[in-house]
Amino acid sequence: MLKTLKDIFGYTEFRPGQEQPILDLLAGENVFCVMPTGAGKSLIFQIPALMGSGLTIVVSPLIALMNDQVSALKLLGAPAETLNSSISPEDNEQIWRGVRTGAVKLLYMSPERLMNGSTLEIMRTLNVTMVAIDEAHCISQWGPSFRPEYEMLTELKTHFPGVPIIALTASADEITRKDIAEKLFGSNVNIYVSGFDRPNIALGVSPKQSWKNQLAAFVKSRQGDSGIVYCLSRKKCEDAAALLNSLGHKALVYHAGMDKFARDDNQKSFVRDPGIIMCATIAFGMGIDKPDVRFVFHTDLPSSMENYYQEFGRAGRDGDRADCEMLFGTGDIRMRRQFIEQDDADAEQKRRAHKRLDRLIAYCEAPTCRRQALLAYFGETSKPCNNCDVCLDPVALKEGTREGQMVLSAMVRTGQRFGPAYICDILVGADIQRIRDFGHDKLPTWGVGKHLKKPQWQSIIRQMIASGFVHLDVGEYGGISMTKTGKDLLRGAVEFSYRPMSLGKATKIPGRAKTKQAEQSLSENDMGLLTRLKATRSLLAQKQNVPAFMIFHDKSLRDMARQRPQNMAEMANVHGVGKAKLDKFGTVFLETIKNGNV
Repeated sequence: MLKTLKDIFGYTEFRPGQEQPILDLLAGENVFCVMPTGAGKSLIFQIPALMGSGLTIVVSPLIALMNDQVSALKLLGAPAETLNSSISPEDNEQIWRGVRTGAVKLLYMSPERLMNGSTLEIMRTLNVTMVAIDEAHCISQWGPSFRPEYEMLTELKTHFPGVPIIALTASADEITRKDIAEKLFGSNVNIYVSGFDRPNIALGVSPKQSWKNQLAAFVKSRQGDSGIVYCLSRKKCEDAAALLNSLGHKALVYHAGMDKFARDDNQKSFVRDPGIIMCATIAFGMGIDKPDVRFVFHTDLPSSMENYYQEFGRAGRDGDRADCEMLFGTGDIRMRRQFIEQDDADAEQKRRAHKRLDRLIAYCEAPTCRRQALLAYFGETSKPCNNCDVCLDPVALKEGTREGQMVLSAMVRTGQRFGPAYICDILVGADIQRIRDFGHDKLPTWGVGKHLKKPQWQSIIRQMIASGFVHLDVGEYGGISMTKTGKDLLRGAVEFSYRPMSLGKATKIPGRAKTKQAEQSLSENDMGLLTRLKATRSLLAQKQNVPAFMIFHDKSLRDMARQRPQNMAEMANVHGVGKAKLDKFGTVFLETIKNGNV
């Protein structure tokens, strides 16, 4: 394993969470990995695939993503190919020959292509030793990114009995994980959830006022950075790009209403060229493998915590600092509710979509550390991060222990099975038939909260959910119940403070250092060499017609600048320099270093 890791990828040790799933796959066991973006999920199936003698089928959702991943693997000297509609008939035939002879070890395909009857028939005659499914959250109808074509993959265990299957995703809550484990594996799977935290990403949420002015202020100090601006409508994407271009930035547009070729060209430019800002709808992003995206800006509220996590997770994949900012207004909530109701989904899916939206709104209104609220959604606990707007610029909170106890008392007295809206009706003393039918108008908590309006109580409950006092059941009927911390609040052992409902002044956006954090340790001479190494990388990338990061990541160039290797043996010790890249590019970079040392 370690030899393959060093020879092919140029790394000397595995990242946390990689080694055990690889061992499971080598032992013929099924694996389901939930790992944050940038944590090295692909390596988990690529290592055993390259160690084995058979064929690994990799299911991926997008042609552009497949092409990029295969290009990156080929630069590493790995025998990988893809079969998709962009491949010419001649290349297609040559790839199939390589697959049949065993020359190809990794074959990337879309779910539709793989599950086609004739393709499956051919595959069953080959020595398929593993199947890997990327973006596996698309399988579950309970997930917010369900794709019907992915559901066909649940038949894989019958088509390839005894062949280990690995599913990978960066975002799946507990309900989605259980659904995938049952459908894809019949629950016969080793599940690894290795954490959702992306500590290098600064998180911020600002009340929406003038989105154009807020976007302009955000990008002012980010000239030359790559970023993504997510917009809810196609027109807003066009307006955002026009604004950014007028301010001297290089902005492109991506949405479903564009000509396909123009859209694809813009995506290629974003991935390959530095300093481009993509203004896009959520149609853009799945599987975008660009490590140096320095920011993600949401002009509108996403649809769920999972989608928000996926979208802002496209920033900072290289581990360097990145910023994520979201604008949030009451109009966003109304529009998102309308989208859910207008969707084709059944009543149960709509109900869950509403509850997921509730959790995202709770995150936006979180009175304490945003990262704590985000990770709590995925079942993790953490200390305050000191890298979000609430930690860096705390808002004025109102002491709300009494209000929190009112909420909990109303929940307990009604059996902890009703949703937030009903609890709010109890607190404001709403005279409605449903409350009378249950006899809840006779409770001592009925009308006890008339000093606040229903929207204010809704905001308080969302903040109690975000702070861990109340649990919202997304999986069942949307009821809210009291957590252990909530019990402590009810008996007065802890206090609760909340952010008063207001769309007042915008919160400050976390700033960032002029120099990337990772480069601050370099001397002035090292920085000069790093600049020359990046120029060499750009020239090579242009010649190879690949994104610059596929030649070497920034981390590798920084390591070169520090170590200043003088020969091929020393260059082999640089982070991320494997055998194939050493042979292809080692001499060129050694020459750059030699000239830089003069």
